[in-house]
Amino acid sequence: MRLDKFLKISRIIKRRTLAKEVADQGRITVNGNQAKASTVLSKGDELVIRFGQKLVTVKVNDLRETVKKDEAETLYTIVKEEKVE
Repeated sequence: MRLDKFLKISRIIKRRTLAKEVADQGRITVNGNQAKASTVLSKGDELVIRFGQKLVTVKVNDLRETVKKDEAETLYTIVKEEKVE
């Protein structure tokens, strides 16, 4: 599954176009490598996403095409959150 689609379905980022922009700005890494919106994810991948002054590390648990809102959080686990100065 594409990175931008996963971020939208898991509701980490609300819109796919916004997820694409964030990836294209170089603010997301997958397993330590710079990621593009088209990067293909697999289970167990670790994403590091920079939201302003915050770094969020997320582990991919599952990849599904559709998911209900209340089940979206089962797709990932937040490993850590840290502030960046």
